[in-house]
Amino acid sequence: MKKITLLFTLLVQLSFAQIPAGYYNTATGSGYTLKTQLYNIINNNTNSSGVSSYSDLWTLFTTTAYRDYYYENDGSLLDVYSEIPSGTDSYEYTSTAEQCGGSTPSTEGSCYNREHTMPQSVFSSSYPMYSDAHFVLPTDNRVNAWRDNYPYGIVTTSITAVPISNSAANNANTTPCYTSNGSKLGQNSNSGYASGYTGVVFEPIDEFKGDIARALLYFATRYQDQIPSWSYEMFNGTGDQVFTDTFLNILISWHLLDPVSSYETAKNNAVYNFQGNRNPYIDHPEYVCQIWSSQCAVLNTESFALNSISIYPNPSTNGTFTIESDTQLTKVTIYTINGQIAQEIKNPQGTTFQVNNLAKGFYLVQLETELASTIQKVIVN
Repeated sequence: MKKITLLFTLLVQLSFAQIPAGYYNTATGSGYTLKTQLYNIINNNTNSSGVSSYSDLWTLFTTTAYRDYYYENDGSLLDVYSEIPSGTDSYEYTSTAEQCGGSTPSTEGSCYNREHTMPQSVFSSSYPMYSDAHFVLPTDNRVNAWRDNYPYGIVTTSITAVPISNSAANNANTTPCYTSNGSKLGQNSNSGYASGYTGVVFEPIDEFKGDIARALLYFATRYQDQIPSWSYEMFNGTGDQVFTDTFLNILISWHLLDPVSSYETAKNNAVYNFQGNRNPYIDHPEYVCQIWSSQCAVLNTESFALNSISIYPNPSTNGTFTIESDTQLTKVTIYTINGQIAQEIKNPQGTTFQVNNLAKGFYLVQLETELASTIQKVIVN
C-alpha cells in the first residue's frame, strides 16, 4: 500500500526511531494485560489546556514531520484525505494562513483544519483527548466535514442513500460521495472483514488506512479507562476490546495491509516531543496481534492462501508472465526496482491471467486480496 521504496527502507527507518531507552521495558505481557501495560506507559501525555493546548496543534502541523517529503517531496502539508500518492495533488497547503476553523467552505482546497479521527463529540471535546496529536490530524476542512462523525469502514459501490448530518454538506446522495483523491463516504459494505455494520462510513484511500487504524488503536489504549462511559457506533462498551467485532476487524485488517511508514515514524517522534507519549503501535506493530490475538488469527487465515500463488515463467524472456492464484485477487501492482509503478491491475478477472509488455529488469509484484497482501520478485530478461 505504501510506496514500495518504503518497503525497502522500513526496517532501517524503524531501527532509527527515537524510542527512549527502556520506554517499553514494562510491556511484557500479552492480550489485554499487555494493553493495560501500554496504557500505563503512555498515560502521561501533557497536552492539557494549561500545557499544550488545542491551538498549539497549528504549530505542530508546521513541523517537518507533517510535511510531504514522501510523494511530491515539496514540503507541503501532508493531508491523508487529499494526498494523491501516485500523482499530482489537486491542491496543496503551504502556508499557516490556510488554517481555518468554524464554518465549512463550500469547496475543497480552501483551508485545512484539525480532524479528530475519533470524533470529539464522543468525549465532549474534553482534554487531554481534545488536543491529543496521536489521533488529531491536519486535513482539508471540506473533506473533514464530509467525514463528519461517521465511523471508518469499507464503502459499497451500490447504496440507496447517504444521509449527511453535517449542515455544510449536501443532501442525500444515491452514490458514494468521493473526494478528489478517492476517499469516500457511503454505506458500509457489510461483507468480508467489514461484515456486521450497515450504516454510513468514511473510507480513506489505501495508502493511509493503516495510519488511521493505528491512530484509533492508540486511542483505544490510551483512554481505555474512560471509553466504557462513552457512546459511539464503533465501541462495544468495554475498555479491553473497545471496538465491536466489525470495527476491530476493519482496523486490524488495515493495520496488517498497510504497514507503518517513515511518515508515521517521523510524526510519532514529533508528537512525543509535543506531548510526552508515543503511539506503541507505530513503534511496535506486532503489539496489535499480541493484544487482539484471536481477531488476528481469523483475519490472517487468508494470508496462507497467498503462499500458493504461482508466477511463471520466472525469469520471463519476453516481458510476459502468468499469475495463477486459488484466491481471488483484488489488485496486482508491479513496481520497478526504483519503486515506480510499472503496471497496476485492479480486480483482475479470474484466477489466472497474464501480465504483458514489461521491459527488461527486476520487478516486485504486490498481490492483494481483501484480507492479505504479499510481494514476489520477478525478473524479465
